[in-house]
Amino acid sequence: MTDQKPRSNPFKIVLPLILVAGAAFGVWKFVLSKPAAPANIVALTGRIEGDDSAISPKVAGRIVEIRFREGDVVKAGDTIAILDDKQVRARQDQARESVAASQAQLNSAQQQIAILQDQLKQTELQTGQASQDAEGRVREAEAQLGMSQAQLAQQEAQLAQQEASLKLAAYDRDAYTRLAKDGAVSERQGKQAQTTAESQEAIVVAARRQVESARASVNVARASVNVARANLANPQIRQSQEAAIRKQIAQQQAQIASVAAEAARSRAQLLEAQENLNDLTVVAPFDGTVVTRTAEPGEVVQAGTAIVTLLDLSKVYLRGFVPEGQIGRIKVGQTAHVFLDSDTKKPLDAVVVRIDPQATFTPENTYFREDRVKQVVGLKLLLKSGIGFAKPGMPADGEIIVSAQ
Repeated sequence: MTDQKPRSNPFKIVLPLILVAGAAFGVWKFVLSKPAAPANIVALTGRIEGDDSAISPKVAGRIVEIRFREGDVVKAGDTIAILDDKQVRARQDQARESVAASQAQLNSAQQQIAILQDQLKQTELQTGQASQDAEGRVREAEAQLGMSQAQLAQQEAQLAQQEASLKLAAYDRDAYTRLAKDGAVSERQGKQAQTTAESQEAIVVAARRQVESARASVNVARASVNVARANLANPQIRQSQEAAIRKQIAQQQAQIASVAAEAARSRAQLLEAQENLNDLTVVAPFDGTVVTRTAEPGEVVQAGTAIVTLLDLSKVYLRGFVPEGQIGRIKVGQTAHVFLDSDTKKPLDAVVVRIDPQATFTPENTYFREDRVKQVVGLKLLLKSGIGFAKPGMPADGEIIVSAQ
């Protein structure tokens, strides 16, 4: 007797396969696949980006205070950071003292020119005077000599006083410098003593020049006396005296020019110190949000070193790429929409603001080799709405309306 095996029903095997295939097709069709974009729209995918700005000081210095951290919103003109101003103020004081010393020298030289001009006029008058006036001219010259000698004595006394003050200032400077190094007094006291000594040195230099000027006046007065005594006996002496006085006037005028140039340099240094003092306060150039903070109080930064990075979140854009074949349909100024992953159904208004001038290969973060070798053109879609929601680094989709439908 022959055994017969029961036949299997093929529908029991095929039917589950059909059901599975249909379910997979349905998931792909209605969930995974995206509907084809309309003909008047160019779709793209990219990332939200923004143009940030590194805020840095114009001068080097130690940071005293930083008033904002990451995420803080700042307004244009807000103070972001403040740098230490001790060294800048010391240079400012030194420049101011140099200006004062130069002005004192300038005034002294101008006074000396006035004296020489008076003496020149007197000498010229003496040349045309008669011999009976010789004694009077001698007495007048001797009186001028006495005045010059008195002025010299006064200037020498002032010089001695200023030199004594300089010795005391130098002693205080050395003492306070040692005490500041040992920590017995503050560094500011040491700097102040040093600044006082430098100021006193400038005063002594000015006093010495005034003494030299007074001595020159005495010499001129003595020469005037000698000329007055011999002016009638030898007219050539009077003429040579006039030439000597004119020469001294020329020397004083050259000294005035030199002092004026030095004063101009000192004023320029003072102005520079004042500008550097203003540059120690770092302010925000525009409204924005602090993205990064790269420095902390106490650090010494150089000019141009970034302290914070600002980003204007009201000017973010979608950076994406479209195939090279579609770039001919896109123009700057066209209307666009951006869709964030947080709400893919809500379009954010945007506009095309930039199209790259040349094509490039698909960015290397594309996962399929056949896509990476395609040429694309980058562009930017500036967001007009959704300010505050779209932040740099967010992935997003976009669509460009290339024509009305």
